[in-house]
Amino acid sequence: MTTQPNPRRTSTYPILETAREQVLAKGEGLSEAQLLEILELPDEAIPEALQLAHEVRLEHCGEDVEVEGIISIKTGGCPEDCHFCSQSGLFDSPVRGVWLDIPELVKAAKETAATGATEFCIVAAVRGPDIKLMNQIKFAIDRINAEVDINIACSLGMLTQRQVDQLAEWGVHRYNHNLETARSYFPEVVTTHTYEERLDTCNMVKAAGMELCCGALIGMGETTAQRAELASQLAALEPHEVPLNFLNPRPGTPLENQGIMDGKDALRAIAAFRLAMPRTVLRYAGGRELTLGDLGTREGLMGGINAVIVGNYLTTLGRPADADLNLLVELNMPIKELQKSL
Repeated sequence: MTTQPNPRRTSTYPILETAREQVLAKGEGLSEAQLLEILELPDEAIPEALQLAHEVRLEHCGEDVEVEGIISIKTGGCPEDCHFCSQSGLFDSPVRGVWLDIPELVKAAKETAATGATEFCIVAAVRGPDIKLMNQIKFAIDRINAEVDINIACSLGMLTQRQVDQLAEWGVHRYNHNLETARSYFPEVVTTHTYEERLDTCNMVKAAGMELCCGALIGMGETTAQRAELASQLAALEPHEVPLNFLNPRPGTPLENQGIMDGKDALRAIAAFRLAMPRTVLRYAGGRELTLGDLGTREGLMGGINAVIVGNYLTTLGRPADADLNLLVELNMPIKELQKSL
Protein backbone atom coordinates (compact mmCIF):
# COMPACT_ATOMS: atom_id res chain seq x y z
CA MET A 1 0.00 0.00 0.00
CA THR A 2 1.04 3.61 -0.52
CA THR A 3 2.32 5.46 2.53
CA GLN A 4 -0.59 6.89 4.52
CA PRO A 5 -0.56 10.23 6.36
CA ASN A 6 1.37 10.13 9.61
CA PRO A 7 -0.30 10.74 12.96
CA ARG A 8 -0.42 14.34 14.17
CA ARG A 9 3.03 15.61 15.13
CA THR A 10 4.76 18.92 15.79
CA SER A 11 7.41 20.13 13.36
CA THR A 12 10.58 21.94 14.36
CA TYR A 13 9.91 24.27 11.40
CA PRO A 14 6.97 26.62 12.01
CA ILE A 15 6.04 26.89 8.30
CA LEU A 16 5.68 23.10 8.06
CA GLU A 17 3.51 23.10 11.17
CA THR A 18 1.37 25.82 9.57
CA ALA A 19 1.19 23.88 6.31
CA ARG A 20 0.07 20.74 8.13
CA GLU A 21 -2.84 22.62 9.66
CA GLN A 22 -3.70 24.76 6.65
CA VAL A 23 -3.07 22.51 3.67
CA LEU A 24 -3.32 18.94 4.93
CA ALA A 25 -6.16 19.43 7.39
CA LYS A 26 -8.14 22.17 5.63
CA GLY A 27 -7.13 21.80 1.98
CA GLU A 28 -6.15 25.47 1.70
CA GLY A 29 -3.02 26.21 -0.35
CA LEU A 30 -0.19 28.28 1.06
CA SER A 31 0.11 31.98 0.23
CA GLU A 32 3.00 33.43 -1.78
CA ALA A 33 4.79 34.55 1.39
CA GLN A 34 4.35 31.12 2.95
CA LEU A 35 5.59 29.41 -0.21
CA LEU A 36 8.75 31.48 -0.06
CA GLU A 37 9.34 30.11 3.43
CA ILE A 38 9.06 26.57 2.05
CA LEU A 39 11.51 27.37 -0.75
CA GLU A 40 13.97 28.79 1.77
CA LEU A 41 13.92 25.82 4.14
CA PRO A 42 17.37 24.41 5.01
CA ASP A 43 18.54 21.19 3.39
CA GLU A 44 17.85 19.13 6.49
CA ALA A 45 14.15 20.12 6.33
CA ILE A 46 13.62 18.86 2.77
CA PRO A 47 12.66 15.26 3.73
CA GLU A 48 10.01 16.53 6.15
CA ALA A 49 8.66 18.99 3.56
CA LEU A 50 8.44 16.22 0.95
CA GLN A 51 6.76 13.85 3.41
CA LEU A 52 4.14 16.48 4.21
CA ALA A 53 3.61 17.17 0.49
CA HIS A 54 3.11 13.44 -0.06
CA GLU A 55 0.53 13.29 2.70
CA VAL A 56 -1.27 16.26 1.15
CA ARG A 57 -1.29 14.53 -2.23
CA LEU A 58 -2.75 11.33 -0.75
CA GLU A 59 -5.35 13.22 1.25
CA HIS A 60 -6.59 15.54 -1.48
CA CYS A 61 -5.77 13.74 -4.76
CA GLY A 62 -5.71 10.06 -3.86
CA GLU A 63 -3.00 7.51 -4.59
CA ASP A 64 -3.42 7.12 -8.37
CA VAL A 65 -0.68 8.41 -10.68
CA GLU A 66 -1.70 9.70 -14.12
CA VAL A 67 0.53 8.72 -17.04
CA GLU A 68 0.75 10.74 -20.27
CA GLY A 69 2.65 10.60 -23.55
CA ILE A 70 3.31 13.57 -25.84
CA ILE A 71 4.05 13.89 -29.55
CA SER A 72 4.91 16.88 -31.72
CA ILE A 73 2.93 17.24 -34.93
CA LYS A 74 5.08 20.23 -35.90
CA THR A 75 8.59 20.62 -34.50
CA GLY A 76 10.83 23.68 -34.86
CA GLY A 77 10.46 26.88 -36.83
CA CYS A 78 8.38 28.65 -34.18
CA PRO A 79 8.27 32.47 -34.63
CA GLU A 80 8.33 33.13 -30.86
CA ASP A 81 11.53 33.84 -28.89
CA CYS A 82 11.02 31.82 -25.69
CA HIS A 83 14.63 31.91 -24.51
CA PHE A 84 14.66 28.33 -23.25
CA CYS A 85 13.27 26.72 -26.39
CA SER A 86 15.32 25.17 -29.18
CA GLN A 87 12.21 25.11 -31.38
CA SER A 88 12.34 28.86 -31.93
CA GLY A 89 13.16 29.75 -35.52
CA LEU A 90 14.90 32.88 -34.23
CA PHE A 91 17.79 31.02 -32.59
CA ASP A 92 20.74 29.14 -34.03
CA SER A 93 19.71 25.79 -32.61
CA PRO A 94 19.97 22.36 -34.27
CA VAL A 95 16.19 21.81 -34.28
CA ARG A 96 14.62 22.31 -37.71
CA GLY A 97 11.00 22.28 -38.85
CA VAL A 98 9.47 18.79 -39.14
CA TRP A 99 5.84 17.75 -39.60
CA LEU A 100 4.38 14.36 -38.67
CA ASP A 101 1.64 12.81 -40.80
CA ILE A 102 -1.59 11.42 -39.41
CA PRO A 103 -0.59 7.70 -39.55
CA GLU A 104 2.48 8.52 -37.44
CA LEU A 105 0.28 10.29 -34.87
CA VAL A 106 -2.09 7.33 -34.69
CA LYS A 107 0.86 4.96 -34.27
CA ALA A 108 2.25 7.13 -31.46
CA ALA A 109 -1.15 7.24 -29.74
CA LYS A 110 -1.35 3.43 -29.84
CA GLU A 111 2.14 3.12 -28.39
CA THR A 112 1.28 5.60 -25.66
CA ALA A 113 -1.92 3.75 -24.76
CA ALA A 114 0.06 0.49 -24.58
CA THR A 115 2.08 1.91 -21.66
CA GLY A 116 -1.11 2.34 -19.63
CA ALA A 117 -1.22 6.08 -20.25
CA THR A 118 -4.62 7.76 -20.24
CA GLU A 119 -3.53 11.02 -21.92
CA PHE A 120 -2.03 11.64 -25.36
CA CYS A 121 -1.01 15.23 -26.05
CA ILE A 122 -0.53 16.60 -29.58
CA VAL A 123 1.89 19.53 -29.59
CA ALA A 124 2.81 22.06 -32.28
CA ALA A 125 5.62 24.63 -32.18
CA VAL A 126 3.60 27.63 -33.32
CA ARG A 127 2.49 31.01 -32.00
CA GLY A 128 -1.04 29.80 -32.61
CA PRO A 129 -2.70 27.42 -35.07
CA ASP A 130 -3.68 28.51 -38.59
CA ILE A 131 -6.56 26.98 -40.58
CA LYS A 132 -4.30 24.28 -42.06
CA LEU A 133 -3.10 23.13 -38.65
CA MET A 134 -6.61 23.18 -37.17
CA ASN A 135 -7.81 20.98 -40.02
CA GLN A 136 -4.97 18.55 -39.41
CA ILE A 137 -5.76 18.45 -35.72
CA LYS A 138 -9.42 17.70 -36.45
CA PHE A 139 -8.44 14.86 -38.79
CA ALA A 140 -5.93 13.50 -36.27
CA ILE A 141 -8.48 13.57 -33.43
CA ASP A 142 -11.03 11.68 -35.53
CA ARG A 143 -8.50 9.03 -36.59
CA ILE A 144 -7.09 8.54 -33.11
CA ASN A 145 -10.56 8.28 -31.54
CA ALA A 146 -11.50 5.68 -34.15
CA GLU A 147 -8.53 3.46 -33.34
CA VAL A 148 -7.31 4.20 -29.80
CA ASP A 149 -9.08 4.41 -26.45
CA ILE A 150 -7.29 7.37 -24.91
CA ASN A 151 -7.98 10.97 -23.90
CA ILE A 152 -6.61 13.53 -26.35
CA ALA A 153 -4.98 16.74 -25.23
CA CYS A 154 -3.52 19.53 -27.37
CA SER A 155 -0.86 22.22 -27.03
CA LEU A 156 -1.05 24.55 -30.01
CA GLY A 157 -0.03 27.93 -28.64
CA MET A 158 -2.30 30.93 -28.19
CA LEU A 159 -5.88 30.50 -29.36
CA THR A 160 -8.77 32.62 -30.56
CA GLN A 161 -12.20 32.11 -29.05
CA ARG A 162 -13.34 30.32 -32.22
CA GLN A 163 -10.41 27.91 -32.02
CA VAL A 164 -11.10 27.21 -28.35
CA ASP A 165 -14.72 26.45 -29.18
CA GLN A 166 -13.70 24.16 -32.05
CA LEU A 167 -11.30 22.13 -29.94
CA ALA A 168 -13.92 21.73 -27.23
CA GLU A 169 -16.49 20.63 -29.84
CA TRP A 170 -14.04 18.09 -31.29
CA GLY A 171 -13.66 16.44 -27.90
CA VAL A 172 -10.24 17.68 -26.80
CA HIS A 173 -10.07 16.63 -23.18
CA ARG A 174 -7.33 18.96 -21.96
CA TYR A 175 -5.43 21.93 -23.35
CA ASN A 176 -1.85 22.74 -22.38
CA HIS A 177 -0.65 26.33 -22.27
CA ASN A 178 2.11 27.02 -19.77
CA LEU A 179 2.69 30.27 -17.93
CA GLU A 180 6.34 29.07 -17.73
CA THR A 181 7.53 31.68 -15.23
CA ALA A 182 6.33 34.41 -12.87
CA ARG A 183 4.65 37.50 -14.28
CA SER A 184 7.51 39.66 -12.97
CA TYR A 185 10.16 37.55 -14.75
CA PHE A 186 8.27 36.82 -17.96
CA PRO A 187 9.76 39.72 -20.00
CA GLU A 188 13.25 38.31 -19.29
CA VAL A 189 12.28 35.02 -20.93
CA VAL A 190 9.90 35.98 -23.76
CA THR A 191 9.57 39.24 -25.70
CA THR A 192 7.40 38.29 -28.70
CA HIS A 193 4.23 37.87 -26.65
CA THR A 194 3.08 38.77 -23.15
CA TYR A 195 2.15 36.96 -19.98
CA GLU A 196 -1.34 38.40 -20.35
CA GLU A 197 -1.74 36.84 -23.81
CA ARG A 198 -0.95 33.43 -22.35
CA LEU A 199 -3.36 34.06 -19.50
CA ASP A 200 -6.15 34.97 -21.93
CA THR A 201 -5.88 31.60 -23.68
CA CYS A 202 -5.88 29.78 -20.33
CA ASN A 203 -9.05 31.54 -19.21
CA MET A 204 -10.85 30.84 -22.51
CA VAL A 205 -9.95 27.15 -22.27
CA LYS A 206 -11.42 26.90 -18.78
CA ALA A 207 -14.56 28.79 -19.77
CA ALA A 208 -15.10 26.37 -22.69
CA GLY A 209 -15.17 23.40 -20.33
CA MET A 210 -11.85 21.80 -21.27
CA GLU A 211 -9.42 20.88 -18.53
CA LEU A 212 -6.55 23.36 -18.35
CA CYS A 213 -2.98 22.08 -18.17
CA CYS A 214 -0.78 25.04 -17.26
CA GLY A 215 2.80 24.49 -16.21
CA ALA A 216 6.04 25.94 -14.98
CA LEU A 217 9.65 25.89 -16.12
CA ILE A 218 11.98 26.66 -13.26
CA GLY A 219 15.73 27.15 -13.13
CA MET A 220 15.84 29.88 -15.80
CA GLY A 221 17.57 32.44 -13.59
CA GLU A 222 14.49 33.53 -11.66
CA THR A 223 14.85 34.32 -7.97
CA THR A 224 13.50 32.10 -5.23
CA ALA A 225 10.86 34.76 -4.56
CA GLN A 226 9.79 34.57 -8.20
CA ARG A 227 9.35 30.81 -7.90
CA ALA A 228 6.99 31.45 -5.00
CA GLU A 229 5.26 34.10 -7.13
CA LEU A 230 4.79 31.63 -9.99
CA ALA A 231 3.38 28.90 -7.73
CA SER A 232 0.95 31.41 -6.27
CA GLN A 233 -0.11 32.69 -9.70
CA LEU A 234 -0.72 29.16 -10.93
CA ALA A 235 -2.75 28.39 -7.83
CA ALA A 236 -4.90 31.45 -8.49
CA LEU A 237 -5.57 30.23 -12.05
CA GLU A 238 -6.76 26.85 -10.68
CA PRO A 239 -5.59 24.61 -13.54
CA HIS A 240 -6.52 20.94 -13.50
CA GLU A 241 -2.89 20.01 -14.09
CA VAL A 242 0.52 21.65 -13.60
CA PRO A 243 3.49 20.11 -15.44
CA LEU A 244 6.65 20.94 -13.52
CA ASN A 245 9.65 21.36 -15.84
CA PHE A 246 13.28 22.01 -14.92
CA LEU A 247 15.51 23.86 -17.37
CA ASN A 248 17.58 21.63 -19.61
CA PRO A 249 19.79 24.27 -21.30
CA ARG A 250 19.63 23.77 -25.06
CA PRO A 251 22.46 24.65 -27.47
CA GLY A 252 21.88 27.78 -29.50
CA THR A 253 19.28 29.29 -27.15
CA PRO A 254 19.85 32.41 -25.00
CA LEU A 255 19.77 30.17 -21.89
CA GLU A 256 22.29 27.61 -23.15
CA ASN A 257 24.81 28.67 -20.47
CA GLN A 258 22.34 29.01 -17.60
CA GLY A 259 23.47 25.84 -15.86
CA ILE A 260 21.50 23.04 -14.23
CA MET A 261 19.23 23.76 -11.30
CA ASP A 262 20.41 22.31 -7.99
CA GLY A 263 18.57 19.10 -7.18
CA LYS A 264 17.76 20.18 -3.62
CA ASP A 265 16.16 23.38 -4.90
CA ALA A 266 14.12 21.28 -7.31
CA LEU A 267 12.86 19.11 -4.45
CA ARG A 268 11.96 22.21 -2.44
CA ALA A 269 10.01 23.43 -5.46
CA ILE A 270 8.11 20.14 -5.76
CA ALA A 271 7.03 20.40 -2.13
CA ALA A 272 6.13 24.07 -2.51
CA PHE A 273 4.02 23.58 -5.64
CA ARG A 274 2.10 20.75 -3.96
CA LEU A 275 1.51 22.85 -0.86
CA ALA A 276 0.31 25.70 -3.09
CA MET A 277 -2.13 23.45 -4.98
CA PRO A 278 -3.27 20.52 -2.82
CA ARG A 279 -5.86 19.19 -5.32
CA THR A 280 -4.04 19.78 -8.61
CA VAL A 281 -2.47 17.09 -10.81
CA LEU A 282 1.25 17.86 -10.40
CA ARG A 283 3.13 16.23 -13.25
CA TYR A 284 6.81 15.42 -13.64
CA ALA A 285 7.84 16.86 -17.01
CA GLY A 286 11.01 17.91 -18.83
CA GLY A 287 14.43 18.19 -17.23
CA ARG A 288 13.84 15.98 -14.21
CA GLU A 289 16.29 13.35 -15.46
CA LEU A 290 19.10 15.90 -15.61
CA THR A 291 18.20 17.87 -12.48
CA LEU A 292 17.17 15.06 -10.16
CA GLY A 293 18.44 11.77 -11.59
CA ASP A 294 16.92 8.43 -10.58
CA LEU A 295 17.08 9.04 -6.82
CA GLY A 296 15.52 12.49 -7.08
CA THR A 297 12.79 11.18 -9.36
CA ARG A 298 11.87 8.69 -6.65
CA GLU A 299 11.92 11.39 -3.95
CA GLY A 300 9.62 13.62 -5.99
CA LEU A 301 7.10 10.83 -6.49
CA MET A 302 7.11 10.38 -2.72
CA GLY A 303 6.92 14.15 -2.24
CA GLY A 304 3.79 15.39 -3.96
CA ILE A 305 4.07 14.42 -7.63
CA ASN A 306 1.08 12.43 -8.88
CA ALA A 307 1.54 12.32 -12.66
CA VAL A 308 4.36 11.67 -15.13
CA ILE A 309 5.13 12.11 -18.79
CA VAL A 310 6.62 8.84 -19.98
CA GLY A 311 9.12 8.47 -22.80
CA ASN A 312 10.75 11.36 -24.62
CA TYR A 313 9.82 15.02 -24.60
CA LEU A 314 9.56 17.36 -27.59
CA THR A 315 13.27 17.96 -28.24
CA THR A 316 15.00 16.10 -25.41
CA LEU A 317 15.24 12.49 -24.28
CA GLY A 318 13.36 11.35 -21.20
CA ARG A 319 13.72 8.26 -19.06
CA PRO A 320 12.65 5.03 -20.75
CA ALA A 321 8.92 4.55 -20.21
CA ASP A 322 9.56 1.18 -18.58
CA ALA A 323 11.83 2.81 -15.98
CA ASP A 324 9.05 5.11 -14.79
CA LEU A 325 6.38 2.43 -14.95
CA ASN A 326 8.54 -0.05 -13.02
CA LEU A 327 9.27 2.61 -10.40
CA LEU A 328 5.54 3.18 -9.89
CA VAL A 329 5.09 -0.57 -9.35
CA GLU A 330 7.99 -0.61 -6.91
CA LEU A 331 6.45 2.27 -4.95
CA ASN A 332 3.01 0.60 -4.98
CA MET A 333 1.52 3.57 -6.82
CA PRO A 334 -1.42 2.52 -9.01
CA ILE A 335 -1.71 4.01 -12.50
CA LYS A 336 -4.91 5.97 -13.00
CA GLU A 337 -7.39 4.17 -15.22
CA LEU A 338 -8.89 5.74 -18.33
CA GLN A 339 -12.09 7.70 -17.75
CA LYS A 340 -13.62 9.20 -20.89
CA SER A 341 -16.65 11.45 -20.97
CA LEU A 342 -19.63 10.01 -22.86
